[in-house]
Amino acid sequence: MTRGPVLVIGLDPARIPGWDPEPVVAAIARGQARFAEHDIEADLCLLAPDEDTTAAIVEALTRKPYTCVVVGGGIRKHEPLLHLFEQAVNLVRRHAPDAAIAFNSTPDDTADAALRWLRAAR
Repeated sequence: MTRGPVLVIGLDPARIPGWDPEPVVAAIARGQARFAEHDIEADLCLLAPDEDTTAAIVEALTRKPYTCVVVGGGIRKHEPLLHLFEQAVNLVRRHAPDAAIAFNSTPDDTADAALRWLRAAR
C-alpha cells in the first residue's frame, strides 16, 4: 500500500441546517493541511444528508483508485445517520475493495486515521 490517494467521506458543514459551519470548515482545512504535510493526496466527498448520498459516494469512489477511505466521525457518531454510515462502508467495500477503511474522530485527525493504515501496509 502506498501513501495515497485518500478519500475522505464526511458531512458538508455548510449544508447542515442549524449549524455554524465555520468551526468545522476550519477544522476540515486543518485536516487537509495535515495530508499536505505528509505529501498525501486527499480528496473530499462532503455530503448533505438530504441529497442522493449513494450517487455522491459512488461518484467519488470511482474517480480513481484510492488506497484508503476515511469515513468521518460526523457520519459515524451521530446515531440518526447510522444508515448513512452503513451505506458508506458498504459502498467502499463494493467500489473500492482494495482500499483500507479508516475512521476519524474529528476533521483535525483525519490524516492520522489514514496514516494508521498507510503506515501499517508498508
